[in-house]
Amino acid sequence: MAKILITGSKGVVGSWLIKILSERGHAIFGVDLTHHAGSVGFEHEMSRSDFTYARCDVGNYRQLERIFEKAGPFDYVYHCAAEFGRWNGEDYYEQVWMTNAIGTKNVIRLQEKLGFKLIHFSSSEVYGDYPNVMTEDIMDKVEIKQMNDYALSKWVNEQQIRNSTIKHGTKTITVRLFNTYGPGEWYHPYRSVNCKFCYHALHGIPVIVYKGHQRTSSYLEDTCRTLANIVENFKPGETYNIGGKELHSIETLVKLVWKHSGASKHLINYADNEVLTAKVKIVDNTKAERDLGHVCTVDIDEGVLRTIEWMRDYYHIS
Repeated sequence: MAKILITGSKGVVGSWLIKILSERGHAIFGVDLTHHAGSVGFEHEMSRSDFTYARCDVGNYRQLERIFEKAGPFDYVYHCAAEFGRWNGEDYYEQVWMTNAIGTKNVIRLQEKLGFKLIHFSSSEVYGDYPNVMTEDIMDKVEIKQMNDYALSKWVNEQQIRNSTIKHGTKTITVRLFNTYGPGEWYHPYRSVNCKFCYHALHGIPVIVYKGHQRTSSYLEDTCRTLANIVENFKPGETYNIGGKELHSIETLVKLVWKHSGASKHLINYADNEVLTAKVKIVDNTKAERDLGHVCTVDIDEGVLRTIEWMRDYYHIS
């Protein structure tokens, strides 16, 4: 059994990781931006419940350090906490750089001091404008231009980790997730295209479909099972793509969402291109399949159906 800290534990991926890792017998402590059950306080005891969670902004070193002092030591840290999404990064760039760049640097500084093993969450967005099959080592072979602040912040994180490894010998694995979606991804406007289409269809909100864009969507539970496997085969210095197996167009995605939701097709609008967005993302999962046992068990058709059914229940839609 390992003792594991998950930053961003109330997020979509973090909450799934808590479930899976706990079921496997690991001791989990979570931190996120809001108060929640499991907190006991710091200056004054506010609760006598088990101390399993604390409010913490990773961009604030003091708040993060006291987690390790009071709840540690930890064997592993899954660093999920981040401001997510390219358009979120344009609208809220202050938070993106504070949380993603400064927050990750704070985690790394504590890693250098305390020696825990780190699993850092990067993004497929770091592949930027690269048009071919995205293998983990392509970044060392080809000059790639990241196309938004979110992508840039994630690439900065990878360089921060690289520098720390060289200078301090820290042990880190980096994961690059590809269009993760599924039950448990609640809606806001900056979520995955899969989530947005499902929510909009169920609520009668129009969508824009950009023609010619292709993705390999990754079902959330499949992704998180793979992520949980890292503690069983931790290989410091490795980077892993974790994505789906099926390359599909966004036009195909919207057809599946409308088939399973029964929404009016008048809500669908088409446009030629989304600015500063990769047209095609083709993922190579070979390393994750080999080292982490990555398996895609839910195809895009079934995944969309399950997502819509979950949303109907979550949002109380008849």
